[in-house]
Amino acid sequence: MNKEEKIKSLNEKLSQYEEKLRRRMKGYRGVIHESAMSEMRHQEVMVLKAMVAGLKSEIQKLENSIVKDRK
Repeated sequence: MNKEEKIKSLNEKLSQYEEKLRRRMKGYRGVIHESAMSEMRHQEVMVLKAMVAGLKSEIQKLENSIVKDRK
């Protein structure tokens, strides 16, 4: 898989995770302590945010390496 294909694949994953995060954020009001369900939802939101940030970072690195390769 070359870099362009990898970027395309990562962008597809990114859009999927962004959509999941958007759905989870509806009605999300943070953690209500002493509520296991609330804490689980909070953890899920934090994991999705981390996934989105990680994918964006990886895409950016690949795009930068493509630009450097072309020079």
